[in-house]
Amino acid sequence: MLHQKVDQDLSDRKNWALRRQLGIPNNKRLWVLACMDERLPVEKALGIGEGDAHIFRNAGGVVTDDAIRSAMLTTHLFGTKEIIVINHTECGMMTASGEFISHFLEKKGINLDQTSIDPALPELKLSKGVFSKWIKTFVDVDETCVKQVELLRHSPLIPEDVVIHGYIWEVETMRLRSPHSRLIEKVNTAQAMSAKGL
Repeated sequence: MLHQKVDQDLSDRKNWALRRQLGIPNNKRLWVLACMDERLPVEKALGIGEGDAHIFRNAGGVVTDDAIRSAMLTTHLFGTKEIIVINHTECGMMTASGEFISHFLEKKGINLDQTSIDPALPELKLSKGVFSKWIKTFVDVDETCVKQVELLRHSPLIPEDVVIHGYIWEVETMRLRSPHSRLIEKVNTAQAMSAKGL
């Protein structure tokens, strides 16, 4: 009967809205750190749906103080047991160095040595000359992914029993892969074919 479906929908929406008050964690007990790039469809990449994960996105999908803060809260307070890092090929954070970005902003009149990095904590400022490191540009997406996993694993704020893995989203193939596992380098080359003894 239709009223049963409507009643179930109303109950589902109530549980959705009150899931924190009811102590309901995200469906997969999963926290994802990913780049903010719109070409990285996190849910599609992982095959998850709405409500399955807490998803944290920033430029580059890199571990920052705010990423650690969010990972700490989800693992300690919301029962999250797994963390996945997703970086991607063709990332904009590989297109310029931290020094280039620093000079670019300084030319716009921004004093990077006097700028607070958190408006809610004006006393939180970077040491002189540190901005170019803080921006966290990189040159190798595979190495960056491995490093982000290591940074999370070694954080004293993340419980040791949390499982942490990293993957690369290839924007050119629209597929996930493990870091340093480029299948294209192993197929469709004369060297790879000659290794088969053909």
